[in-house]
Amino acid sequence: MAGGGEATTLEYTPTWVVALVCTVIVSISLAVERILHYLGKYLKKKKQNPLYEALLKIKEELMLLGFISLLLTVFQDRINEICMAERLADEWLPCKKKKEEAPSSESSTTAHFQIAAARHLLAEASGATDFCTQKGMVPLLSTTALHHLHIFIFVLAIVHVTFCALTILFGGVKIRQWKHWEDSILKEKYNPEEALKNKFTHVKDHSFIKGRFSGLGKISALLGWLQSFFKQFYGSVTKSDYTTLRLGFIMTHCRGNPKFNFHKYMIRALEADFKKVVGINWYLWLFVVVFLSLNVNGWHAYFWIAFIPLILLLAVGTKLEHVIIQLAHEVAEKHVALEGDLVVKPSDEHFWFHRPRLVLLLIHIILFQNSFEFAVFLWIWYQYKFDSCIMGNVGFIIPRLVIGIFVQFLCSYSTLPLYALVTQMGTSFNKAIFVEPVLEGIDDWAQRAHRNKGLRKATNGSRQVGPKEPSSAAIQMVQTVEEKESEVEEGNTIAAGEINPAR
Repeated sequence: MAGGGEATTLEYTPTWVVALVCTVIVSISLAVERILHYLGKYLKKKKQNPLYEALLKIKEELMLLGFISLLLTVFQDRINEICMAERLADEWLPCKKKKEEAPSSESSTTAHFQIAAARHLLAEASGATDFCTQKGMVPLLSTTALHHLHIFIFVLAIVHVTFCALTILFGGVKIRQWKHWEDSILKEKYNPEEALKNKFTHVKDHSFIKGRFSGLGKISALLGWLQSFFKQFYGSVTKSDYTTLRLGFIMTHCRGNPKFNFHKYMIRALEADFKKVVGINWYLWLFVVVFLSLNVNGWHAYFWIAFIPLILLLAVGTKLEHVIIQLAHEVAEKHVALEGDLVVKPSDEHFWFHRPRLVLLLIHIILFQNSFEFAVFLWIWYQYKFDSCIMGNVGFIIPRLVIGIFVQFLCSYSTLPLYALVTQMGTSFNKAIFVEPVLEGIDDWAQRAHRNKGLRKATNGSRQVGPKEPSSAAIQMVQTVEEKESEVEEGNTIAAGEINPAR
């Protein structure tokens, strides 16, 4: 029988064991690949293109994860050969090392050799060679620590994708509850008898103004922000809010289509944004590196980091609620009485740095930060057990979990629905305003116009370098280009007649 060291290699491993392990790993991988494949076919069949693109984004993240795994596996021996001074290995540790008892003068020499032997054995157990120990140094990262880091990256990616999917799922359920508002508006608003009646309404008597501006927000700007802060926890969006913001959007962007289904547009816009939220961008990986470096014993960094998504989420929810108050304030200040319905004016000026899309970036960071907290907890629990020193004190663990659950619930129940509605109050609209066939037609027009522009440049260039008299082929080519460009302009004119985009 081979020795213990030799038994760990494939040379001394039973072939049936190798075949069995390969079969299990390949079977699981193929099963996951087939599930994603059929899920993509189902989404395409149901014409859920935004969700299908989000699925492709998840596949990209899994491919990146596989590439990171490959790099860690291939270069683990090279990483083990990177050495550093022993004093550096004793700084910035997640767990405090146990102090060694000071040896007596009689046993100092024996203790010295025992410590040196122990360190040598630990280096060999971790997969490192004598490359660093011969220099009186230690490996930069042991094979065991590298394997644990490998598992953490995998857990982080899975938890982030899962949490984003749950947030969009539960938030979408709440947004779909607004459908009966849309249906009732269409039935009441477009009743032929009601449409012919002109009604005068005092602004202060309108339910939207009563709920958003006649309260604390009218007394003081600071009280208005305070009202916005607490409003996100209860009744964040009411029927009067939905009705008024919907009408403001339609009168600004879709005046030629009063029967525009605003609710379906919101759902399409939210699904299109999902593919941006589910990914892990480079700056999020940078956050991971920074947070891992701050996990020093005694700092309780992960406890304080848990407050970052909470603070950001409360700030985003407060801002979105305050945008609605600002819209109500503008109408109340400019008008006393109105003929017909109350109409607000969407504008980018109500948002941070005049960029409504910045809210989506913050939500992306919030979801990732929250996923990071849960991923760290699950990873430590699985890898080092609950009572490990790296887990920290229970007094810091429980608040972290409570904050994470609260952030996940509030983001799904309040902030995401608020985002879906309020961010439509910007100056421009989302391309999801077009249904899929129209969007494909517009993309086709844009591609043809781009090709025709290049064709025209090539034709003009041939005129300059060629003979003085243009050939009949060149004249025919220019005529064809002009005809195609006129078709594009006519198509754009038709689209502009149906939907009036903000400038």
